[in-house]
Amino acid sequence: MISITQMKLEDSFKIRDIDRSETIDLIYTCKNEVLEEIKAGHECPNWQEDDYTAIISRYEVELANGGTAFGAYDGGKLVGFGVLANKFRGKEKDRLQIDLMYVTRDYRRQGIGSRIMDELSKAAIEKGAKYLYISSTETGSAVNFYASCGSAITSEVDEELFEKEPDDIHMIKRL
Repeated sequence: MISITQMKLEDSFKIRDIDRSETIDLIYTCKNEVLEEIKAGHECPNWQEDDYTAIISRYEVELANGGTAFGAYDGGKLVGFGVLANKFRGKEKDRLQIDLMYVTRDYRRQGIGSRIMDELSKAAIEKGAKYLYISSTETGSAVNFYASCGSAITSEVDEELFEKEPDDIHMIKRL
């Protein structure tokens, strides 16, 4: 049975349990708030050591600065996690960002990501947010996942996040 629990700063090493590899059949681009599908057909490999180090560092910085993380565990193994950043965004400063969200390849399409999103949404509401801001990778699986959770393309793109990841699809979810 998969359990969802709040993660702590010292849980960062568990991120090494995650297998983020996937077959990418479809990617999206977004122009003027309209998604365009592009056939892909390539394999995205699991993280290398530099990738793990960067993701763990992002996790630790967010949690050290008041962010919140939830993990999905199969026994003692981390099989998914999501991080809610602590910096409010948007013109009205009413949006909190989903900074990291991953589910291990063999555990996808079992509702784990949705359960993590539900917990992150509750945490965002408790912090006073009205929306989640999502800078999603452009893969069909990621964009379609966030859409299935109630997210939609945003007209108010966060410039800081866009500069970091210009190919990402920027979305919001009303809480």
